[in-house]
Amino acid sequence: MSDNALLKLIGGLSAEKRSMLSRLLHLRPEPIAIIGMGCRFPGGADHPEAFWQLLCDEVDAVGEVPAGRWDAQALYNPEPGTPGKITSRWGGFLSQVDQFDAQFFGISDREAESMDPQQRLLLEVAWEALEDAGLPAEHLRGSKTGVFVGLCANDYARMLYADAERIDAHTGAGAAASIVANRLSYLLDLQGPSIAVDTACSSSLVAVHLACQSLRAGECRLVVAAGVNLILSPGMSITFSKARMLSADGRCKTFDSRADGFGRGEGCGAIVLKRLSEATADGDDIRAVIRGSALNQDGRSNGMTAPNGLAQQAVLRQALEAAGLQASEVSYIEAHGTGTSLGDPIEVESLAEVYGQPRSAGETCFLGSVKTNIGHLEGAAGIAGLIKVVLSLQHGLIPANLHFRKLNPNIALTGTPFAIPTHLQEWSSCSPRRCAGVSAFGFGGTNAHVILEEFMPPPRLAIPSREVHLLLLSAQDRQALRALAAAYIEQLDGQGDIALHDICYSANLRRTHHRHRLAIVGQSGQEFLDQLRAFHQAEAFPQSVRAAQSGEGRSRLAFVFAGQEVRYWGIGRALAEREPVFRAALAECDAYIRPCAGHSVLEAFAAEPSEWPFYRFEFAQLSAFAVQVALATLWKSWGIQPDAVVGYGLAEAAAAHVAGILNLEDAVNVVYQQARLLQCTVEPGRGRMLATELDRPTAEKWIAGYEDRVAVAAIDSPSATVLSGETAAIEAVLQDLPYCALGRWLPCDYALHSPQMDSLQAELVQVLSGITVRPATTAVFSTLRDQTSGNFDAHYWGCAVREPIDYAAAIDTLISQGYDQFIEISPHPDLARATRQCLDYRGRQGAVLSSLERNKDEQATLLTSLGALYTRGYAGRPWQQPYACGGRLVRLPSYPWQRRRYWWPTAKRP
Repeated sequence: MSDNALLKLIGGLSAEKRSMLSRLLHLRPEPIAIIGMGCRFPGGADHPEAFWQLLCDEVDAVGEVPAGRWDAQALYNPEPGTPGKITSRWGGFLSQVDQFDAQFFGISDREAESMDPQQRLLLEVAWEALEDAGLPAEHLRGSKTGVFVGLCANDYARMLYADAERIDAHTGAGAAASIVANRLSYLLDLQGPSIAVDTACSSSLVAVHLACQSLRAGECRLVVAAGVNLILSPGMSITFSKARMLSADGRCKTFDSRADGFGRGEGCGAIVLKRLSEATADGDDIRAVIRGSALNQDGRSNGMTAPNGLAQQAVLRQALEAAGLQASEVSYIEAHGTGTSLGDPIEVESLAEVYGQPRSAGETCFLGSVKTNIGHLEGAAGIAGLIKVVLSLQHGLIPANLHFRKLNPNIALTGTPFAIPTHLQEWSSCSPRRCAGVSAFGFGGTNAHVILEEFMPPPRLAIPSREVHLLLLSAQDRQALRALAAAYIEQLDGQGDIALHDICYSANLRRTHHRHRLAIVGQSGQEFLDQLRAFHQAEAFPQSVRAAQSGEGRSRLAFVFAGQEVRYWGIGRALAEREPVFRAALAECDAYIRPCAGHSVLEAFAAEPSEWPFYRFEFAQLSAFAVQVALATLWKSWGIQPDAVVGYGLAEAAAAHVAGILNLEDAVNVVYQQARLLQCTVEPGRGRMLATELDRPTAEKWIAGYEDRVAVAAIDSPSATVLSGETAAIEAVLQDLPYCALGRWLPCDYALHSPQMDSLQAELVQVLSGITVRPATTAVFSTLRDQTSGNFDAHYWGCAVREPIDYAAAIDTLISQGYDQFIEISPHPDLARATRQCLDYRGRQGAVLSSLERNKDEQATLLTSLGALYTRGYAGRPWQQPYACGGRLVRLPSYPWQRRRYWWPTAKRP
């Protein structure tokens, strides 16, 4: 029924019947989105892209039994009935299954030795699948995320228990099949269902079905469904040889007349699932959709391990019904297809009964089996076939079914739409979307069938463009970080159409961030490559540091508002054009500035430099105030919230506003009245200000005799002060100062914080008597002596232009309270040197960062400081960075595991 017809029907029903229909509709299975995948399959297919390349290249990944497993030659005998012998020396094997990055998962070496390598393998592959889905681990902690894992091998458990003396406290959990799922849930703090499934060769596809059911039932919002299989001992191979199930050459010759049994294989696959409606709403990158699935059992048939064609037909029909599809809409079947002379014909006959009706326009339904590439992965066979189909749907191609020369004489394809692909070919379909079925049958009779559909992503929404980009990389140690940088170099090198925004979005927001971090700022892919190579080739790199772990406590951050100086006219203009948040904050300030100043900050930024009205002192100060407020707003929008603020000189009004003490209108009035009265009351040029390399006692000594005309205006650090006073008097003092103490003349025509300010102090208090002081929402540290953070009334602002600025004391107090990160909120980092001197005087390490800097790209300066915060551990939540505006999730290099070899029961224990 169409949606319009359904709406028309609902509209004519009574309220009671509409409620009943609504409940029934909610019972309809919702499609399930596959939003992430990870895999480790034979032939070096260590991730989905490598697996797809293996399929496209028609790689036969079957090889001889690795020497570390068992002596294949000694156990080989082609006669199936030979006691203790195996009829094949071949299979699809992984390399280095005894290696594992235990440190990454916080597992001790002793415990890792007792862990079934299937557990180890699943942890890494599941992590890769979650990374592929763009789900940082911190987002999942405590969530109702489920884990369903299919497996049927227990070789390691038998090996561990074979030597009683080697059994320890970790053996029970290390050998238990249930722990394969439970350990992943434990390590990631996932609190949804956690289930290990053993239905033999259908285990992993059954796990997928149960995961979908759990999602639809509301038991969880996210699921990791997986399968794992490792062949660690010869026992099961001997059993299968006795049962005449194994192929002599280890190949699954599915559907072929030469089919003589299956070749064993091993590997691991994991997929991340979410309800389609939620995946779409969350903006996930959806690889494909599970439309429906079904399970059943053979029941009593010709033998417990014999396939039951009628049961297979039933499960296929049930899956189609659950998917709401017609059989003719499915154009590819990933068959169970083990390559046995009995099983293949029964399966194809069952497929023909359900999917085999002739189709319009002669449309073809292809049959294939990934077992022809990598062997029969038993407990992981279903997930391997499913991942193959997802990749085929994404690429619109069907890989070849290997080892097919002549059709098995017991299989009849005549009169059916079926064809067996012998080369890579386009996947054509008459249906609006390509659909496929995946089968897996357990040798004990548990059958599973899953129906997949390709996903058509909606049109991509436009996102704000960026000219400068920040790339954040991290790992658990420096070696892994350098390996990750090398992987990025390999991926980015030679790509001319790199979508930098998407790469940074994926790396910054959709990855878990670890202790060792690297931040890179650049405008092009080449800049990224140059910096990545520089880091990879040298141990030292200024932006790579060991960041604090959450248990060590977060660094404390202060915003430092520097005194506004008119020499930086126009700084912030580029941000007004590029950053909507910055521009909106400027506009809010402008609404109060324009009436009193007679000029608009936004219009001034838009005008040519020759037309700027910044020559007017009060407008220059108001513009600087607006830029500071906008900068603070922009930092906050990126998730960088100050723990405290401190203002220097005329910038204290901006600090007071950001701290919540003054509303915007009152803060603008304070700046305007200070600048207006200064310009009206004091004749420009009568006073000057001089920065010196003197401590306060020494500075006071040098101005002795001039106290009525010269004052120590500011104590910037333990070794830097500013003198202020009448021009002639301060020049006289200058004549006596030693050369090493000289700093620079400040570009100011007024002697602030000197006796010249006495005449305007009382008037300033009067004109500001109407301001309202509110409780601070952020800690604020005053630079005036004997003042507290709660006393910012009119009297305070009167004192602020006359009393000396004791910036050093304010910063010293911050440092003593644990503040070690400072962001200067100003058009130029004028206080950076003084702040570092204060840190050095205390013997403390810290970061002093800039918001803007003249003659430098404004976005680059901001992002460089943001990257420095990230590497120091402050920006532990990178999804609150500039890229929170969105982007497209792209495939990035997987985490570079730093594996080490662990004890193998068949080898000598280290």
